[in-house]
Amino acid sequence: MEKIRGVNFGNWLVLEKWMHPELFAGTTAEDEDELCRQLPREELVRRLTEHRDTYITKDDFLYVREHGMNMVRIPVPHFIFGDDPAYCDPYVPCIEYLDRAFDWAEETGLQILVDLHTAPESQNGFDNGGICGVCKWAQSPERIDRVLLVLEKLAERYGKREGLWGIELLNEPISEQLWHHIQDRYLPHDPQRATGSDFVPLSVLQDFYKRGYEVLRRHMEESKAVVFHDGFRFDAWFNFMTEPEYKNVVLDAHWYLGMDLGSNLEELDFMRTIFHDHAEKLKLMEQVHPVIVGEWCLCHDSQSKRERTPLQEELFFRLVGDAQLAVWEDCSGYFFWSYKLISNPAGWDLRKCIERGWLPQNLTTGR
Repeated sequence: MEKIRGVNFGNWLVLEKWMHPELFAGTTAEDEDELCRQLPREELVRRLTEHRDTYITKDDFLYVREHGMNMVRIPVPHFIFGDDPAYCDPYVPCIEYLDRAFDWAEETGLQILVDLHTAPESQNGFDNGGICGVCKWAQSPERIDRVLLVLEKLAERYGKREGLWGIELLNEPISEQLWHHIQDRYLPHDPQRATGSDFVPLSVLQDFYKRGYEVLRRHMEESKAVVFHDGFRFDAWFNFMTEPEYKNVVLDAHWYLGMDLGSNLEELDFMRTIFHDHAEKLKLMEQVHPVIVGEWCLCHDSQSKRERTPLQEELFFRLVGDAQLAVWEDCSGYFFWSYKLISNPAGWDLRKCIERGWLPQNLTTGR
């Protein structure tokens, strides 16, 4: 398949406070679920409508195309259709914006990976999973079935669209190791609601992925990809869905240097991780499944950061960017996180990275 060079449209249809803090003004909410509970309905709809109307437009699709990319990954929430109050209240549905995205993609020659980014009661307890500190999706067969229904509705609606490259079954279902690691990071607004939260067992995840594949294939031809996230267990998938009946199945891995390595390493450790560890893993898995690095960025830290001059800081951002782009050539493609931020953390905003020369002006030619 054609090498994917893409970017995520994060924080458009699934909110993350750190990317646009002003959206959460006047509340104590740290996630979209709590924002929807704290704001009066009229203000919530007004605020989200203005955000969704302006955050991503056709001009952004043109920007992506003009800078050598061929695809966008669009995170969408489980309540996107607004079809069932039991799962969709108090949220604000947004299916019309995904409709617009497909029109814009087809007009500009881009394709879309639709990424189901959240699940009822969350699949990870992250802010990007919709509810900080709550992770109870996998403990409920009814909630799992609900996600399968949403996936089917997405496939029914877009499965024959020219602009559809594929659908991702679920973003970042959390592993046991990572679940224990983040307990002090994403604190629940309502501790009682978080009672019973736990990681997503591998056996549950594997069963869900197989069922999800069958659901999507009812409405999508084999030319459209079925994408599954590694669940932060990259090595667990070498023998998964390799039987002949599974067609065009793609593995998604998210590799963030700042999160994976922390700040206790030096620049050479970053380079060693990229050029050795990441490259070797990708090459091995590519023999089994096509692999996309569905999220990555230039954010990083190191022991010597405070000792760098401004020029050294600029050059190291460029070095980290070049290194990752070089290694991603060993897999089927990538999606940078994210297209834009309304906040200042360095290395996360694609447009700023291009403007500052940390990434090439054209991601196909590298120039």
